[in-house]
Amino acid sequence: MCQHQPACPSADSADREAAHRVAHFPEQGWSLLCNGVLQFEDTGELLPDGQIIAPHRPLGTGHIATAA
Repeated sequence: MCQHQPACPSADSADREAAHRVAHFPEQGWSLLCNGVLQFEDTGELLPDGQIIAPHRPLGTGHIATAA
């Protein structure tokens, strides 16, 4: 599917999110990557084989930045 050089990571690679976006719909909250992965705004993913990857946002530290 990917025509990029070097080729983007496949949908079953651990770094699949590094693939190029081929469609982006921020108003709907999703993007299609060139490896066939649907990536959602909440960091969840739907792989081409139908497998669901749960959202995996990094957890905050609980600290609030303040101006000095």
